[in-house]
Amino acid sequence: MNNNHWLRRIRYILDLSDSQMIEVFAQANHTVTRTEVSAWLKKDDDADFVLCPDPLFATFLNGLIIAKRGKKDGPQPEPEQRLNNNIIFMKLKIAFNLQADAILAILALADFRLSKHELSAFFRRPDHNHYRKCQDQILRNFLKGLQLQHRKEMDPDELPE
Repeated sequence: MNNNHWLRRIRYILDLSDSQMIEVFAQANHTVTRTEVSAWLKKDDDADFVLCPDPLFATFLNGLIIAKRGKKDGPQPEPEQRLNNNIIFMKLKIAFNLQADAILAILALADFRLSKHELSAFFRRPDHNHYRKCQDQILRNFLKGLQLQHRKEMDPDELPE
């Protein structure tokens, strides 16, 4: 999955307008235009589609953390130059202020079972013995569970492309 896919899913889950998306980027002290946001949200086969690079998606996730939890004191974190599913999962965990039990409950909403030990492996340092790479399937199911939790009125099969 590419960053654009995750960006579309998060936008859908939170029901964010273009203006709200721009504001999330602004929370992380980055200015984007409506045209840029629109191009990132297009389907992959659209002629106007533009790939969202890792640093910009990391900036969006940092802005989402600030928008949901507030700005922390001191210097703000720099966006990562390279993202992986583990980093994206960690940033979403922080943004939504989730503990392990809440994440497991969200995954259960999507009919996906995981143990606490398996979950904690995703949030360890890459050089740790028990570190585990987060696969697309796990992040996809986590976002599906978030969708079911935040958009109860929607049909769970109505996932954005």
